[in-house]
Amino acid sequence: QVQLVESGGGLVQAGGSLRLSCAASGRTFSSYSMGWFRQAPGKEREFVAAIRWSGGSTYYADSVKGRFTISRDNAKNTVYLQMNSLKPEDTAVYHCAADRTVRAVGSGSYYHAGAYDYWGQGTQVTVSS
Repeated sequence: QVQLVESGGGLVQAGGSLRLSCAASGRTFSSYSMGWFRQAPGKEREFVAAIRWSGGSTYYADSVKGRFTISRDNAKNTVYLQMNSLKPEDTAVYHCAADRTVRAVGSGSYYHAGAYDYWGQGTQVTVSS
């Protein structure tokens, strides 16, 4: 069992930056691929970014590519999402998730919420115009 706790959300003006953190419990964090998803009011949960267990491969939604960066520190059991050039449409609750299945580089599963086994409660990000 893995518990995930997100932090770092808040209110920021358009063009600003935030860094989200997701702290994981357990000794097997380094073997999990990690993802960030977001859900805005009235919308479905959508993929934002993912990082493979090794940290060597990252994946991004087109809407955040070039603005967001996912990274991980296995020594700290933490995954990060650096968000720059924020836009009002980035407003959502951001959730991190852990995938315990070892998947191939380039697998399409990284983009799908159903592939992830554990989820955090989420942190609110609000971007004002």
